[in-house]
Amino acid sequence: MDRKGWRITGIVQGVGFRYFVLREGKRAGLRGYVRNLPDGSVEIAASGPEESLKDFEKTISVGPPQAAVYEVRAFDVPEGLERRGGFDIEY
Repeated sequence: MDRKGWRITGIVQGVGFRYFVLREGKRAGLRGYVRNLPDGSVEIAASGPEESLKDFEKTISVGPPQAAVYEVRAFDVPEGLERRGGFDIEY
């Protein structure tokens, strides 16, 4: 299992972005989370097969129709994410 994280900036809060990510993460069979950050960005961390993570990154880089993704910055996620029970929204 590979792990990857992303910080998404743009118009991504209050437009259903987290629910879009939740649905897409579950559909891809990934484990992880999505959460809003105080600065208006969204943080996503996921674990799963490398190809699934690549496809997921392409999907979240576009987002739902109501969102406007300006930047996607990847970051390394520490071990342990793969032990999560699924994909969730964190508050």
